[in-house]
Amino acid sequence: MAKVTMLNMAGDEAGTIELKDEIFGIEPNANAVHAVVVNYLANQRQGTQSAKTRGDVRGGGRKPFRQKGTGRHRQGSTTDPSQVGGGVAFAPKPRSYRYSVPKKVKRLAMKSALSSKVAEKEIIVLDELKFEEPKTKEMIKVLNNIKADKKALIITASKDENVVKSAANIPGVKTALVGTMNVYEIVNHNSFIVTKEAVEKIEEVYL
Repeated sequence: MAKVTMLNMAGDEAGTIELKDEIFGIEPNANAVHAVVVNYLANQRQGTQSAKTRGDVRGGGRKPFRQKGTGRHRQGSTTDPSQVGGGVAFAPKPRSYRYSVPKKVKRLAMKSALSSKVAEKEIIVLDELKFEEPKTKEMIKVLNNIKADKKALIITASKDENVVKSAANIPGVKTALVGTMNVYEIVNHNSFIVTKEAVEKIEEVYL
């Protein structure tokens, strides 16, 4: 088991915590991570783009000019894609980009992402993270104390409005629960900040 030093909100050492190798110590599978990240981004797409084909644009009907004798190329309709104001060839239409990835691949990708954070020393475990009231200044102070990167993902075991609101206005900082964190956000942030309680919940869910 990997041992990680726990910090308190002041940035001082608060003991150590053992992380289970089955979740935080596997050999990262880059293919699984890539598949899940691409799937996540595809599922975020709205798919509302649309353009008119030659059947949708106004016009057409009669032949715009005679077949021969004009010195121009022959043309049968003003809606042809080659004409100004004509339709778009192979025009995009509203569609869903959603697709699913096997659960086993998702779990492997999550464990790979968590393991890579431990291997790259980008994980910061806090004994607790609590604020009496929402204060952006206090959150910035904590992040500075623990030497977190500007792009940081904060994971908590349960929703704490004071923590969420304190981090909401800090560029590059995002909060999530154990049940809502995803592989894309983990790999997209340089610092993975997680509370002791959240680590226990992660091990409970993914073991």
